[in-house]
Amino acid sequence: MGTGTVERTQVEADKGRTQVEADKGRTQIYDNHPALIHQHWLSRNRLLAANGAFTIYATALAVDTGHADRTWALWAAVGYGVTTLIIWLTRHKNVPLIWPMLVALAGALAAPVTWLATRVAPTPEVQVISRSATLLLQHGTPYLPQGELATWLSYNPYLPLMALFGMPKALGATGLFGDPRLWLTATSIALIGAAFMVAAPHRHCDSCRRNVLLSTVFFAASPVIAFPLAVGITDPPVIALMFLTLALIARPSGLFRAAVALGVACAMKATAWPAVPVFTAMLAARDGARSAWRFIGVTILVAGVLAVALAPTALVDPYAFLQNTVLFPLGLSAHKTPAASPLPGHLLAMTGMAGHWAAVGLLVAAGLGFAVSLIIRPPTDARAVAWRLALGLAVMFTLAPATRWGYFVYPIGLAGWMVLTRQAPGTPGEPRSIAVPAQAGSRA
Repeated sequence: MGTGTVERTQVEADKGRTQVEADKGRTQIYDNHPALIHQHWLSRNRLLAANGAFTIYATALAVDTGHADRTWALWAAVGYGVTTLIIWLTRHKNVPLIWPMLVALAGALAAPVTWLATRVAPTPEVQVISRSATLLLQHGTPYLPQGELATWLSYNPYLPLMALFGMPKALGATGLFGDPRLWLTATSIALIGAAFMVAAPHRHCDSCRRNVLLSTVFFAASPVIAFPLAVGITDPPVIALMFLTLALIARPSGLFRAAVALGVACAMKATAWPAVPVFTAMLAARDGARSAWRFIGVTILVAGVLAVALAPTALVDPYAFLQNTVLFPLGLSAHKTPAASPLPGHLLAMTGMAGHWAAVGLLVAAGLGFAVSLIIRPPTDARAVAWRLALGLAVMFTLAPATRWGYFVYPIGLAGWMVLTRQAPGTPGEPRSIAVPAQAGSRA
């Protein structure tokens, strides 16, 4: 009996030493290869495939479109193509992935924005933002009254905060610095970077910081963000604020800041408002009704205060606000919106007034069905919110009587955010360890 006990004790001691040595070995591997601690979804092969796909998309767009869209596509096709080539040629070399991605950022965003802002006539979106800022500065409202809405370009479908991107030009700036696209770009990239930083497993770890930088550059250089920014479309900062809201609300302590971020988005564009009930339903399921009411209250308060503070005179003529921001986007104003992509809602609306109201009815019915789904089966975490919101927005854009393909940057962007911020199973806040070396995108 005694001898058996001694033998078992010795075996257990040997196993303990073996485990300690194994742990030391893994620690040494992690010290030598920091990328193994936090494996990033953006591996070299995935970046190669993504930039190859972006190259094909931009090339096809250059052949199929014209005007500012073609200008962006030509610059982007070269940027994505060179990036793809660099990643391929350096596949066996220890070249940080951030360098070829900066080439993509320059080709798909920096160069076309600079070229279009300084050498080409402003796009309609840029004209609208610039005029709304001038009106805001001179009259305290970014909206023309009904009698002055002479063409579709006279309308301003954005909410008051969007006019701030045209304020430098209204104050006298010229050239690139007077173009709203520069400020839309800078704001969007800063917000995307902040969102990825908040979502990172650790704030002060080198691997996490490199992953944040790589994710930010990749997203900003992708067609989802770069294309709209280059031609002056105003969705990227709203999408970025949704990302920031998702990152903040993942932790209960971030509720107030998340509400502020979403409130700012709601003061920019109406496309942010469908996110409010989705986040509210998640908070009610996760944290209780009190947290949900606090979130919705702060969000509406921030959006309302910003709107009133920036455009106090708009309160004097609420019908102008209704005409610009509600009736025009729905195609119910005297002058029709150019948003007319051949999606089901628009095709139905084109059949006549009855078809138009049928499309509006389908949109309302879809909204009510979506609201019921939030009550019956609410999302329970931030990732579920993103997927539910992406689905809801996709349905809304499909059924809207006045719609365009470009609106789908919202569901595509939300899906991309979920992929890039996906966490490996394990304890929250702990390093995501892997047992064997892998080629990871964290080598930024």
